[in-house]
Amino acid sequence: MLTIEEAFAKFKHRQELTTREQDDVSRRHKEVRDVVADTVRVERDFLSGSYARWTKTRPLKDVDVFCVLHEDERSFRTQHPSAILGKIEEGLVSVYGQDHVRVDRMAVTVDFGVAVSEDDETDDKVMSIDVVPGFPRDGHFEIPDADFGTWIETSPEAHARLAVQAHDAYSREWKPLVRMIKKWNRHNGRPITPSFLLEVMALDLLVPPFSGGYPYELKGFFASAADRIHDAWPDPGGLGPAVSDAMALAQKDAAKRALTSAEANVSQAILLARQGKTGEALRSWRALFGPQFPLS
Repeated sequence: MLTIEEAFAKFKHRQELTTREQDDVSRRHKEVRDVVADTVRVERDFLSGSYARWTKTRPLKDVDVFCVLHEDERSFRTQHPSAILGKIEEGLVSVYGQDHVRVDRMAVTVDFGVAVSEDDETDDKVMSIDVVPGFPRDGHFEIPDADFGTWIETSPEAHARLAVQAHDAYSREWKPLVRMIKKWNRHNGRPITPSFLLEVMALDLLVPPFSGGYPYELKGFFASAADRIHDAWPDPGGLGPAVSDAMALAQKDAAKRALTSAEANVSQAILLARQGKTGEALRSWRALFGPQFPLS
């Protein structure tokens, strides 16, 4: 039987992107990029978001492709944010079909119709890609926010830099822990949204040095996050609205209950392991994270 430490090492490895997944993302990214470039004029594009920061969970979904729009498209900046999103949607629908394209708050999503197996795998295929359009401004970018009806500022480079700093300060275990926390969120119906909020909270709540053990780090995070989920969590890049603004009060109340329950479940799993009930402890961890947490 696996020890708890061995199970977490295996779980950590299962959250790391495979070469096949990265190849599939590159292929799909090029396809989507070419369609967008045929729809609007793009100055350049790059992979961004949690995929670029290596905090994305598996299976891969909603991988961000940031498209920097050319100055020739500047007229969109004076229109409602839905205008540019709608234009990009039109181009993507012409290739992928209406059933596979949807407009989100700040992006247009292309769903590739990839099925997820019972063990939470997709044969190393990316499920969807989010196209985020933006214009450069003073060293960062402005992107459309259809929900707020305005353009907001963001800095993917700043987010990536902060993630690297946190990862290095935490004995290079910060990103694996963030992936585990996001995996819990995904497996439990996404009580915290967007998942980037968990990453922002982790910048503050995962305090170095790393203790050397994932169970106690997770217990501490869930307890602290439950206490502070109602706080305002600003954009760590110092731009745009608070990341926590996406959640209404009722959603935060529900998230607090979910986080409190997670902390209790972690405590129970730790107790079972202390009592020598390793099999029961492993099953408790799997209940928390889903089928990618190993039992053997």
